[in-house]
Order: sequence, then structure tokens, then C-alpha cells
Amino acid sequence: MSRVFYKRFYLLFLMVLTLAAASCAAQKAAVVQPPPKPARIAVVLGAGASRGFAHIGVLKVLEMNKVPINMIVGTSAGSFVGSLYAYGYDAYSLQGLAINIEKGEIADLCVPDNGFIKGDKLEGFVNKKVNNTPIERLKIPFYAVSTDIESGQEVVFGRGNTGAAVRASCSIPGIFRPALINGRMYVDGGVVSPIAVDAARRQGADVVIAVDISSELPNSQPQGTVDTILQSIDIMYSKISASQLTRADVVIRPKVGRIGSGDFEKRNEAIMEGEKAANEAMPKINAILMKLRQDGRL
Repeated sequence: MSRVFYKRFYLLFLMVLTLAAASCAAQKAAVVQPPPKPARIAVVLGAGASRGFAHIGVLKVLEMNKVPINMIVGTSAGSFVGSLYAYGYDAYSLQGLAINIEKGEIADLCVPDNGFIKGDKLEGFVNKKVNNTPIERLKIPFYAVSTDIESGQEVVFGRGNTGAAVRASCSIPGIFRPALINGRMYVDGGVVSPIAVDAARRQGADVVIAVDISSELPNSQPQGTVDTILQSIDIMYSKISASQLTRADVVIRPKVGRIGSGDFEKRNEAIMEGEKAANEAMPKINAILMKLRQDGRL
């Protein structure tokens, strides 16, 4: 065969390869990419007894600024507020409830025996307010963090009796009797996880807004046994929570150091401090929301 034949054959071969490559490229370009996965935003409400009223102020500001909340994770006081919000009470309704609640509605004193508050009233109060709705049927996915006193492990309740889970999460050692659920004994989740950022991540949170009400410690001498226990626990909360907070996207820190854990009467002050701290955090939260919108994830 002549050189001309081979040359023409070679050119034809190159044309076929070029057309095939162009066809593959066109097919790839025509493939429709799946839409970005919607981001799940979690609000993590930390432990802190009476300081927990600050969570209501934070929720007021988030609600007012239309920050989407796809998940709530609560420890101790955070589980109490979080369960009611997850059920469907808006922040202003929670504020009204907080102003009118009396200690006797949630604290049933008893002869000291592994604690001097039984916890039955707290469990009943929560279940009444949520119309006995189990955790898995609340409007917003909700998780209550507790501690298995026998194993020392963090336990996250995402199903079952809402009031019982909140009771377990709030059972401060030495103050509340441990909660008994299915034969296991549980105490305050703050013993191992005061601000459960990691639990929120495990449940699928892409963005975590954490509310820390334990970072400011009261610079005062405790008055009596209860104050000593609560202040000691506040110190523990503050030390333990530091590591998990580094894995939150936003940390809101209400200035509630002057409010003791047992200062039930200072609920208004706590709510106001929650509002102030949340307003200060809104520029950072808005920047995250803007980025999610640009990425098509919100």
C-alpha cells in the first residue's frame, strides 16, 4: 500500500478519536448533578440549672431572625427548655411559662435518700406540657443527654417518654434522686457532656450553634449544702465543656455568672442575658446562613 493510503487512514483514525472524545464530553456535560444536600442546623443547649432560663432568650433571638432549627440537643436545664421548644412552644410562649412557673411545680422534696428531690414532678410537668408526646414525635428532632451512672457513659435519648428523658438529663447528683429507666440508673448529662456538640454531630448536624451557660463562674462563697453542690457542679461543667465547644460553629455565651445555679427568682435576668448574647452572635450566624444559601444548601 502507498504512503498516501496510510496517511489518509491515520487522519481518519484521528478524526474518529476526536469525535468520540467530543461525544463523551457532551454526555458528561448532559449528566444532571444531584442537588446539594440540605444543611441540618442544630442548637445545643447546655447545662446550668437556673441559668438555663437564658436559653429562652437565645431562642427568642434565633426565632426573630428566622434562623432555621433542624435539631435540638439539650443537657440538664437545656433538655428541659429544648423539649418544650421541640414540641411546638414558641420562644415567647416559653418566656410566659418561665415567668409563671413555681418551684413547687417541678421540685418534689423528699427525705434525703440518694438525693432530696424525687423528680416525679419534673417528669410529670414536662409530659403534661407536651401532651405525653414521645420524643420521636416532637415537631423538631430532639435529643436529651444523660449519664448512665453505672457505666459512666453518655446516653442520648432520642425516643421514648419525653418527661422521663428530661428527668434523667436533669438529675443533678446529690440534688435529684437518679432516674430509673428500663432498669438502668441515670443522672445529669452534664457529668460527662454539659454541652453535647459531639452528640449533635453524631445525629447528623452540619452546623452547630452551642449555648454555653457554664463558662462564667460565680465569684462568691456558696451558702449552705445545696449551693456548695451546685457551685461545684458548675465548675465541673465549665472544665468539661471546653473541649466540645471547639467543635461548634458558633458559641453563644450569656453573661450569667452573677446568677447562681439555684437563683430561680432571677429568671428574667437570665432570659435577658440570653437575648443579648444571641444578638451579639447573629452576624456570625448570618454569615454561615448566607454561605449555605450560596451553596444551595438552605
